[in-house]
Amino acid sequence: MKLKTLLKDIDHKIVSGRVEREITKVVYDSRKLEKDCLFICIKGANFDGHSAIPEAIEKEAGAIVLMDDTDVPADSDTTLVKVSDTRLAMAYISAASYGYPSKKLRVIGVTGTKGKTTTTYLVKSILENAGYKVGLIGTIETIIGKEHIHALNTTPESYVLQEYFDRMVKEGIEVVVMEVSSQALMLKRTAGIEFELGIFTNIEPDHIGPNEHKDFEDYLYCKSLLFKQCKVGILNGDDEHLPDILKDHTCRVETYGMGEDVMLRAYNIGLFNKNGVLGVEFDTKGLFDMHAISDTPGRFSVYNALCAIAICRHFDISREDINAALKNARVKGRIEMVKISDEYSLMIDYAHNAMALESLLSTLKEYSPGRLVCLFGCGGNRAKSRRYEMGEVSGKIADLTVITSDNPRFEEPMDIIADIRTGIEKTDGKYVEIPDRKEAIKYVIENARKGDVIVLAGKGHEDYQEIKGVKYPMDERTLIREACEELSIEYSGI
Repeated sequence: MKLKTLLKDIDHKIVSGRVEREITKVVYDSRKLEKDCLFICIKGANFDGHSAIPEAIEKEAGAIVLMDDTDVPADSDTTLVKVSDTRLAMAYISAASYGYPSKKLRVIGVTGTKGKTTTTYLVKSILENAGYKVGLIGTIETIIGKEHIHALNTTPESYVLQEYFDRMVKEGIEVVVMEVSSQALMLKRTAGIEFELGIFTNIEPDHIGPNEHKDFEDYLYCKSLLFKQCKVGILNGDDEHLPDILKDHTCRVETYGMGEDVMLRAYNIGLFNKNGVLGVEFDTKGLFDMHAISDTPGRFSVYNALCAIAICRHFDISREDINAALKNARVKGRIEMVKISDEYSLMIDYAHNAMALESLLSTLKEYSPGRLVCLFGCGGNRAKSRRYEMGEVSGKIADLTVITSDNPRFEEPMDIIADIRTGIEKTDGKYVEIPDRKEAIKYVIENARKGDVIVLAGKGHEDYQEIKGVKYPMDERTLIREACEELSIEYSGI
């Protein structure tokens, strides 16, 4: 790669060295420095890449991209390039290094506090059902053809993102649907990508803290950036913060929701419970008219399905294909129904804070269960307030709470359970304590009653339990199967 070619999309200043030189690879991790590479200095939460400049020169890096306020060494053969923002530069350099692969794909970006993961899987399911080859990038995993890559971030660093796009192009993928986090927008990871569709699901106060967003206004602003780099914005028209999200937008706008003034509206919403499967059905009108059925419960399932419909109508998908996909789509750990009996319902969900748990349990209460049983624990070495709050929420809404272990990390599980108990005891809610999660799951299955709705909350898609710095394999689907075997219950899988 020519350095000149890699730099052509960014404002830069050559401080020393030659721009007409060959670059072997792009590196932003100082541990991967090598001769003739292009090293981009990124300032992270724990390490500033600028401190590795002497090492990069010693290892004969071909070029270094650094912030324009950085003092530079003299008498070096390494080309030094100053820019105003190295993260922004990395996004454009990464795209150039892979030959701008996103331009060869139809890219759908989904942002919002809740619903991103479910929406991406629904869209993937609908499009694939109609014959498209679809890639996915999100919180749980990246999917490229038959390969599933465990996710470290909701939206990867720009260089990794462009690498994934390149691999998708080579795999023959036509469409990529991806979660776009506010952190990714703030850190310029998606810069230079032109999204065909930008999606907004909803927004609530979240991700606010020292290493995230300074306040809710900053969180709002970062979410809004997606609608300055997409062709069409598809947004939840019922969200009160919609005007803030659309401030200074440059895209064509479409809205969906349940309100009278949205462009794609859901109405005639009904709940159903058929043989232990909870779901919703509704009609749509406006931009697209159909009767939709989803085998996942609650009003937020209507929003997720409606959002997926709003997206997929841009791909000329038939109503039959949409409904077939909505019925069969499954998202690991997001209201994931596990079929054991026609007599009661069992599900796995990632709800791991009070806001998410309250939303989930309140939704399930609308189905008038015989009992609502909630099994959960809380993570160690995290804010104790979360434990009190989750305990209080479950105590108020669930008919029975089973307190168990989650990821205790470096804390004692019984200390965490005691904190959860403190929250529950503010209510009149019944509870039992079973520290071993497998035994807790066995207990709720063994004692299930006709009409019960049972939620295993907190772990969701996670397949491990973290104890004293070690991650041990633990998947709730496996625990359910083992519990069923021990109880001589036939279990056909999820």
